[in-house]
Amino acid sequence: MKRAITLLVLVAMLGLTFAAAAAPKMQLMVYTSMKEVLISELIDAFLKKNPSVRVDYYSAGAGKLMAKIATEKQANALVCDVLWTSEVPDFYQMKAQGALEPYISPEAKNIVSPVKDKEGYFTPARLGTLGVAYNTNKVKNPPKTWDDLLKPEFKDGFAIANPALSGTSMVSVGMIVENLGWEYIQKLRANGALMGQGSGQVVDDTAIGDLKACLGVDYIVINKIQGGASLGFTYLDKMLVIPSPVAILKGTKNLEAAKLWVDFMLSKEGQTIIANSFTLPIRADVPIVSGVGLVTPMEAEKRAMKLDYIKLMSEKEATIEKFTSIMTK
Repeated sequence: MKRAITLLVLVAMLGLTFAAAAAPKMQLMVYTSMKEVLISELIDAFLKKNPSVRVDYYSAGAGKLMAKIATEKQANALVCDVLWTSEVPDFYQMKAQGALEPYISPEAKNIVSPVKDKEGYFTPARLGTLGVAYNTNKVKNPPKTWDDLLKPEFKDGFAIANPALSGTSMVSVGMIVENLGWEYIQKLRANGALMGQGSGQVVDDTAIGDLKACLGVDYIVINKIQGGASLGFTYLDKMLVIPSPVAILKGTKNLEAAKLWVDFMLSKEGQTIIANSFTLPIRADVPIVSGVGLVTPMEAEKRAMKLDYIKLMSEKEATIEKFTSIMTK
């Protein structure tokens, strides 16, 4: 009798095992403009906590991602469940179009960011920052204020990436104009400032000495410094802080999996992975990488330049055109 009961228990356990194995996994597709090494690390950690979810991702520039989503929606065949890029204006636009699913994660209460959407249509998941990358062989007194870039030390040697090629640069130019005015851009140009190519290229040009300094994205510059480049990195008094929002697409068939993903990204574990990629987390309880020039999220939020993103959306082409006109005269 005892043996029979044992056999019944074993059969029941095997049945549960096979049932669990046969249970379909939740699906999730993430579209992102972030580095593939970062998204891969996040997915690996997420899957350890959520083995019932099958995750795939598509990595490309934000413009390409937006075009792909538009094509999918037109064909009534939406593949993307979650979008994560640094193009904040895109998220405001998608919210206005009714293309996003509101979700306020339990982790959202911990967020430190100069940009937040109270209705939860998108949520900052990283604080991207730009400082001044400078060639340490050419610049002995790193700038501390925006006015320092107008000094003779930076004449004919400072660059800002082309805002038509870099969305990050476009937002940066919008911030500078809103806070310092077009007059400041004209003063930069009068001191010989240049319009470079993409965000990575201006940093490369600074590293090899073709430029003295440039506006540089935090993780791009710091990664090159870690690789031995002759670069320094410093923030000015008023900081360029551009959050990277995450949002769930309206119409997703994988809403529960998408919510789990957002929760994980905003969690302490997810933010620690993001912070270790030489950028700023959106939580005060996650340490930043020390010794590389970064500041805390609270400091970044305090010093961040203001920007009306909705206004910038409507003036994007005019802003790019005017900046290009000034910088190429």
